[in-house]
Amino acid sequence: MGAIRDQVSFLLNGVRHDVPRSVPPTRTLLDYLREDCGLKGTKEGCNEGDCGACTVVVASLRGNTVEHLAVNACIQLVPMVDGKSVLTIDGLRGPRGEPHPVQQAMVDCHGSQCGFCTPGFVMSIYAQGRGSPGHAATIDDALAGNLCRCTGYGPIVAAAAKVSSYPRPGWDEKRRNEEREFLEDQSGSTRLALDHPNGRFFAPTNLSELIQLTTQYPEVHILAGATDVGLWVTKQLRGLPVLISIDRVMGLRGKQSSQSRPRITRIGAAETYSEAYGSLGWYYPDIWELVRRVGSVQVRNSGTICGNIANGSPIGDMPPALIALDATLVLNGPQGQRRMPLEDFFVAYGKQDRKPGEFVEAVEVPLTEIAINQGDEEEGDARPRFYKISKRFDQDISAVLGCFNLAIETGTVASARIAFGGMAPIPKRAKAVEAALVGKSWTMATVEAALPAFEADFQPISDMRASAEYRMRVAKNLLVRYFHETTSDVPTRLVGRGHDGQLRPDESLAMD
Repeated sequence: MGAIRDQVSFLLNGVRHDVPRSVPPTRTLLDYLREDCGLKGTKEGCNEGDCGACTVVVASLRGNTVEHLAVNACIQLVPMVDGKSVLTIDGLRGPRGEPHPVQQAMVDCHGSQCGFCTPGFVMSIYAQGRGSPGHAATIDDALAGNLCRCTGYGPIVAAAAKVSSYPRPGWDEKRRNEEREFLEDQSGSTRLALDHPNGRFFAPTNLSELIQLTTQYPEVHILAGATDVGLWVTKQLRGLPVLISIDRVMGLRGKQSSQSRPRITRIGAAETYSEAYGSLGWYYPDIWELVRRVGSVQVRNSGTICGNIANGSPIGDMPPALIALDATLVLNGPQGQRRMPLEDFFVAYGKQDRKPGEFVEAVEVPLTEIAINQGDEEEGDARPRFYKISKRFDQDISAVLGCFNLAIETGTVASARIAFGGMAPIPKRAKAVEAALVGKSWTMATVEAALPAFEADFQPISDMRASAEYRMRVAKNLLVRYFHETTSDVPTRLVGRGHDGQLRPDESLAMD
């Protein structure tokens, strides 16, 4: 057992900052920056991670690389930045007040309108320019999580495009070096344990410590990216007596691939969307297109795929896709490790097959030969496809999510895995539809004959996102769309790059 610390410390705008022990562990980073530190440049807009006005850049050491990520300070808790570096708009300028190139580009391009959202845009552009490993983003993607009520997007995008032509000041390079020194100094395996009248917060460093804590506190809330937990604090005003962060637990971060047959890629519970989608997207290009539409860059930099699974939402984006890929869920806890097909984890609305003290350790995704080889599809082959249907392209919750994974052999459907979100109280396979397809010729006549089977699989509800009739019609039409995409050159996608693979997740478009 390593040493235990009882105080949060981080680098704030280049200066080491020790958080007073009187600060509750559920205090948001935004409130702390504005009210405790007097840094008013970071703004509160929505207070739920949607508008990006509170965007700050958090840097941490991953291996030998310093990663700079744009995050929403409004749903980050103060202890989550322990041992990291936080840069706000207040600290971006130079030592004599000279503007950073990003700020100067915003001025030159008239990118600031009323000015309220400007700090968030500046920090998002700065983070994109730092080029976080494994994360590729066009300017539009990078800024999709920042909203401007003055509709001044044109000049802001122009500023983001222009900043790469500005010379990098020497003081910025010096700041980067000092930041790295701090992060390397903080990279030890020290555990964090906070005991406050309003709640306890633990940050273990290995699985043994994590299991020990979940045994001691079986009703604990596991904290990964806080993209949900943050809303419990800011919107629901919930008390959280015990929180355990898994961010620094060895073995829960970092992709692992097995070279055995069948091959798998393993995604640890602490791995964020931004970290995970590179490997998954390479093997399954269409899943990259899906992940690109999960929240914003800020949300994907914090939120985790396993957290999306553990929450068990019937409209979560990742479970249907992973169920279609025949993923296995790895759980761990006081009674040891166990594995199950991911689809079996979801029991009923709001209920998952998780025992007291048990937590999600990882999800394992098998890699098919067509995924590994990444060759051109032979006639009749059908790679997995994932279709997110929502009112907006960016930053919207799915009304329907359809995921299809069929194997076609000599023109016949050899196997089928079809899963949907938004069609039932849980992410659910369309087993009646699968049965209607398997063994049949992969033709439009077969597809049309299988459509009535959707009625046996699903009885969707009407809500604010879609009516039951709309959901059923869309689900059926997605099967038709999948057929056309796998048998012809009929264009079905007007936005995004998806399954054609023209842009891979590891092709960095960062400006720096």
